[in-house]
Amino acid sequence: MHARTSFGHAAEDLAADHLEGLGYQIVARNYRCAAGEIDVVAMRASLLVFCEVKARRDDRFGAPAEAVDRTKQLRLKRLAARWLADHRPGAVDIRFDVVSVIVRDGRCELTHIPDAF
Repeated sequence: MHARTSFGHAAEDLAADHLEGLGYQIVARNYRCAAGEIDVVAMRASLLVFCEVKARRDDRFGAPAEAVDRTKQLRLKRLAARWLADHRPGAVDIRFDVVSVIVRDGRCELTHIPDAF
């Protein structure tokens, strides 16, 4: 596995663990379709969360969450609509979260932004 891919998967693992620690059940990881990918789909009660995970080795180009710009947000909303059509979870509330991970000096700094957009 390429180092960048494994770095991204490690960040997604941290995000999934974090969400589980908050009481969410991970429903899907790396959902893919022709339009792109959703990193994590999680559920707690009737709340379904579509979570984008961004990781960097430092923040010299800004916080990882800043990479989730308007274009990425619109893509994630289209992907979420596709996931909902494919999986039909019933009556749920939907939220879009971003988890930002920065690795510094061998330590991970995780920031969870609920209802990011």
